[in-house]
Amino acid sequence: MSAAPTAARARAVTFDAGQTLVELDTAMLSRRLAERGLDVEVAALEAAQAPAWRRYEQVVKDGGHEAPWQLFMRTLLEGAGVAADGATPLAAWLWGEQPTKNLWRRPIPGMFELAAELTARGVPVGILSNSEGKLAELIDEIGWSAPFRVIVDSGKLGVAKPDRAIFEHAARALGVATAEVVHIGDSRTADIDGARAAGMRAIWFGAAARERPEDGAEVAIAADAGAVRAALVRWGLA
Repeated sequence: MSAAPTAARARAVTFDAGQTLVELDTAMLSRRLAERGLDVEVAALEAAQAPAWRRYEQVVKDGGHEAPWQLFMRTLLEGAGVAADGATPLAAWLWGEQPTKNLWRRPIPGMFELAAELTARGVPVGILSNSEGKLAELIDEIGWSAPFRVIVDSGKLGVAKPDRAIFEHAARALGVATAEVVHIGDSRTADIDGARAAGMRAIWFGAAARERPEDGAEVAIAADAGAVRAALVRWGLA
């Protein structure tokens, strides 16, 4: 990854949404599949997530937004036992349902609470996510919109991570320079490389970070909310 040194004091925080604030609700997905006559157990969907996310990450790295989402879902469904010829139309149907029945809605322990804590301390906090254009409504629906000054949704903005323009837009909306922002996300390509290219510090969150740790002056790794807080303390934000 390439970026100019980040010398400015950290003043604001942006969170990715999926797999950072909220994760795939596999129980809801199982119920949705049952609407189409399929009996897919939650345990099978959980077990299929890791390889599906690895494939998604590679496709995002190669470019694209909507197609990678559907590829992830097809891979997940096939890994959970759905026939390949059935997984493709199911993934397309689920994508079409996303704006009103978003599957990424299960809060990740401690992360919304951390956002609220930062806001209470006077730190500008936002969400910066590749989504379908209804992210603000989803966050409001699950009751966690209060901590966030801005919600930057690629589906509304028309530009997606890792394009530096979406990071710059979020910084402007928070009233700070990009070099003053710490971005937290799970995707190496979309979140970490994207944030660093825009001049932000970054916290690589979740399982992928545990698999390929690379802690440093401008990038921290964090497997859970406690580790995120520790990294923010290091940069004077928590």
